[in-house]
Amino acid sequence: MELGIRTVPHSNVTCVHSAFNLVLVGSFAFVGTMLDNLFGFAAQLARTPRARFATVAGSQSIAVAVLVGLAGAVGSTLGALPIRWVGVLALAPWALGWRRWRHRHDDVLATQRRGVVTTFLLTLGLGGDNLAVWIPLMRASGVLDGLALGAVFAVWQMLFVGASWALATHPRVVDWGQRAARYAIPWLYFALGLVVLAECRVT
Repeated sequence: MELGIRTVPHSNVTCVHSAFNLVLVGSFAFVGTMLDNLFGFAAQLARTPRARFATVAGSQSIAVAVLVGLAGAVGSTLGALPIRWVGVLALAPWALGWRRWRHRHDDVLATQRRGVVTTFLLTLGLGGDNLAVWIPLMRASGVLDGLALGAVFAVWQMLFVGASWALATHPRVVDWGQRAARYAIPWLYFALGLVVLAECRVT
């Protein structure tokens, strides 16, 4: 009796590896740039009436969707540039990380209650660090992988909202998280810069 041995085509293995890499990179890019926002937004929800949680969270989610769309649009305009040249954008998260490290001892500003419009505008205004990482990743991913990357971001955004709702009822945890993030974020930005270099095939 002859035993059949099923072989897995190399292309399928590469596809699975690519999908795993995309999910891993997308997850790190989202979490790394949204960690401080998580505790800040949770602190805001803690000062928001429970009945308005959904509308405020929806406003924040729409702003994040706008940032993702903007990153994809700008990334597509960089298509004419060699991918290695785009790797120079790794300097952006490194600069942000250095700035955060220099100001790590600054007092955490008290979070105020904000409405729907203010939440939307503030999320966009604070989205510079997100764009600094997401734009080169979108350019390095291409169109189809860029859409998949956006889907990964969408899943994490739902988790972000759920975690914010849960943390809103634990102000001590939020306060600790805001202070701890000041020391963790600079190192995350440094690591994200390395991810940008790797995805842009510089390393």
